[in-house]
This record gives sequence, C-alpha cells and structure tokens, in this order.
Amino acid sequence: MSDLVFTPAHELAQMIRDRTVSSVEVLDAHLAQIAKHNTKLSAICTLDEERARQQAKQADEALARGENWGILHGVPITIKDIFETAGLLTTAGYKPLNDYIPKQDATAVARLRTAGAIILGKTNPAELASDYQGINDLFPRVNNPWNLNYTPGGSSSGNAAAIAAGLSPLDLGDDIAGSLRQPAHFCGVFTLKPTDRRVSTAGHIPEVPGMPRCIRQMLTVGPLARSIEDLRLCLQLIAGPDLRQPDIPPVALDTPAPQSLQALRIAWTDEFPPFRVASSIRLAMHAVVNSLVQTGVHIKQWIPTGFDFAAALQLYNDVVVYTMLYAQPVDLDAVGKTISVMFREWTQGDKELRSLYTLTGVLPKFLNPTLKGYFQALQQRDRFIAQMEQALLQWDVWLCPVAMTTAFTHRPKGEAVEVDGKKVPYFMASGAYTMPFNLTGHPVVVIPIGQTLDGLPIGMQIVGKRWREMELLAIAQEINKVVGSFQHPPGY
Repeated sequence: MSDLVFTPAHELAQMIRDRTVSSVEVLDAHLAQIAKHNTKLSAICTLDEERARQQAKQADEALARGENWGILHGVPITIKDIFETAGLLTTAGYKPLNDYIPKQDATAVARLRTAGAIILGKTNPAELASDYQGINDLFPRVNNPWNLNYTPGGSSSGNAAAIAAGLSPLDLGDDIAGSLRQPAHFCGVFTLKPTDRRVSTAGHIPEVPGMPRCIRQMLTVGPLARSIEDLRLCLQLIAGPDLRQPDIPPVALDTPAPQSLQALRIAWTDEFPPFRVASSIRLAMHAVVNSLVQTGVHIKQWIPTGFDFAAALQLYNDVVVYTMLYAQPVDLDAVGKTISVMFREWTQGDKELRSLYTLTGVLPKFLNPTLKGYFQALQQRDRFIAQMEQALLQWDVWLCPVAMTTAFTHRPKGEAVEVDGKKVPYFMASGAYTMPFNLTGHPVVVIPIGQTLDGLPIGMQIVGKRWREMELLAIAQEINKVVGSFQHPPGY
C-alpha cells in the first residue's frame, strides 16, 4: 500500500494503462491511507468515495475493452475546495457556501477529468483562500503531517498536507500570494506557479458565485505533487485559452532545447532586503549552491539592481485590495475597523514591528479606493514586470527562498511569527518572498531542498522567465537531481 500511495501520478497512470495495477487497487490504497491519517490531518474536507469507486471500476472495464480515457486514465486526484466541481460540494471554507453544489466544473478541473482523472475529494483550504494557515469555519483546522502542532501553510493547506502524507498523488490549487508555494515549502512537496494568465481561473472562488469577476491579475492555478514530472504533466493538461475566460491568451507552451546544468547561467540569493530569512533556510540555500558548484554549475549570487522589494510588496497589497475586496460581499467600513484594531493588537509595544507592518502596506490606506488609483497601481505593476523580466534576461533561472520562515506553530491569524527569535509580521513572514512574483507574473517552481534540525521541511523557489514554464520545469528537474528529492513524513 505505501508504495502505491507514494507513487507519482504519472507512474500510477502508466501502471494502470499497463494493467500491472488496477484503478480500483490504486483508489483502495489511497482510501485506506485517508482512513488512517485524515482524522488527525483534516487535509481532505469532502470525500467523494462512492462516485470515485464507481468511476475506478468503470476505468478498469474501459481498459479491458481497449478504451483509454486519457493520460490520467483511472488515477485518483484531489481538488482544492475553492474550485467548482459539478455535483460535488464546493465551499471555499466559507459559511454562506456550506451547501453549494455547482452544476459545472471549473475549467482546470474539467480538463483533468477529460484526461481521465477521478476526483477523489476536495482538500481543505483557508477561508476563501485568504490566509497562510488552513483555518475556516466549516472544517477542522489542517495540521502539518511533519508535526501536527505546526501549520501546513495556506491557503492550499489541505492540498500540501494530502500530497505529503500520501492521501493523494496530485492536487490542483491556486496562488495569488504564495498559496501554492508556501504550503509546498512547509510540507516538503513540489509545486508550480505558472505565468500569470497561463491557466484559466474560470470556476475559481473567490469570486463568490454571483459576484462580478474582479480578480484579473496575479491569480494563477497550478498543481501540487511529489515530482517535477507530475507538475509538467498537469500543466500540459490545464494550460491554454478558455472560451469562459477570453483574456487567457493562446500562447503555446514552450519547447525547451536540451541543456546540461553546466551550460546554464544560474543566479541565487538568500535574501530580499529588508526581509531576512531564518538561518536554517540560509544554510539550506548555501548547501544547494555548494552542491551545484561541485557539479560544475555556473552559479552567481545576485539580486536585481534597483528592484525595490519593499515597494513591490506595497504595490502588491494595493492591487490585491482593488480586486479581492470586491470578489465577495463585504462591508468596507467594517473591514477597515477590523484591520485597524488587529494592527494595534499585533504591534502593541513593539515599534519596530509597527514600522514593518506600515512598510508592507497592512494599514488600510486603500479603504477609499478610486478608479484612478486602480489604474495607477496597474501602471506601476507594468513597470515592475518589465524591470524583473529585463533583469532575468541574463539568467536561465534564479534560486531564492520561499518564505522568511519554515512551518510555524498554529496561531491566530495575524499573530507575529518568530524568525530566529525576532518577531516578524505574519503576512510578511510567509509572503515577502512569494508576493513579488505574483506582482510580476513570473513562473516559479518550488522543490524541497532539506530539513531543519527539528525535522521541518525547507523548500526553494526556482524563478524563470514569463511564458517559459517548460524550460523552467526542465531546469528544475536537473537541479532537483543534484539537491534532493521528495521524502514522506515519518509514520506515513
């Protein structure tokens, strides 16, 4: 059983096609793993066991007749509970949607089904995909399989926990502030944040059903998995234009030329000023660099000249407010009062912490949004995109941390996080290294690169050029061969 539940999705698909294992056997193994571990993890919030069993049986019968549904024929997968799934409860962890059953799949979900995948269930998110922990008012808190006292991150909380613990071989998530990358880092799994607008977000919540489409920048859809091969496979299935979302451009996936690591130009950094990372992350980054140097790789410590990361974070917050606050029914006055109270509580008695929160735009200067202000923010975003893309022209990829911290203990939303004994603002600790690439729309792969002394995973971002995901994945795969691979948590 353990072999099956930790076998990558692409290998399971091949085994099912070769009929060395049946779809029913693969499903049974994952259901047994879920029964054994999900009670303590709360990673899967809605299990569609009966329908999955029927479909697995049908998948095996189809193969016996010589029929093939697609590249994922008979492979059970999970979907983050912010994507609409036809006939299956979709809540986004949001109380007003506690009985919402969509009539239509989200576009990315439909494409995975068309490829033969079986939807095993939905994974537990932060409420409306808006937090760095797996907390909502509908389902129990999600726990990290490496240590149940720690968060698996968010907002793709159940996704990363399920992949790490062998409850699912492949999961579909989203990323507007690190929601794929931070949980992958916290749980020791792989993920891909594609280029902005590479994958349709039709059927994604938020927006809450019935609200106008507001989130038109920075939100991406991507996979979590236990191998680069599965990331590549999933991207090939879900990418591309969509009649439901006409602003997704018909840009074909790139076809990279084969290159050795030694022929590449690789940049790296362990710090975006002024956001210092934990020493354990710095050590892991240095170990990666040393391993690459020993294999003859050309790698140089670098950071884009003149790129103001603090200003990028402020602008990111502005753009998010102009979009996210209108993607759900909210009382702006109430939100403003709540943020102001929380701000005072989080920074009470700590002037340095207060200045850091002010730096990253947590204060609601945007509570009086204007159309002019929105267009000015988009114009500034264009400049940051061009600046980052120009800077990356000299490199094939850029390696950097995922967050200032590794997984932290469960806590109230917004409570400061300690990084090497120093308090750091909650959203900065998790988002300072991910949000800049949502702002600029660049594709990012996260791979596991090691663990802390107390056994918590450490991941690394590999940043590529816009619209060059296949090249990025090919390079990430070669780097992964040098620096490590997936390890499942003890006891699973």
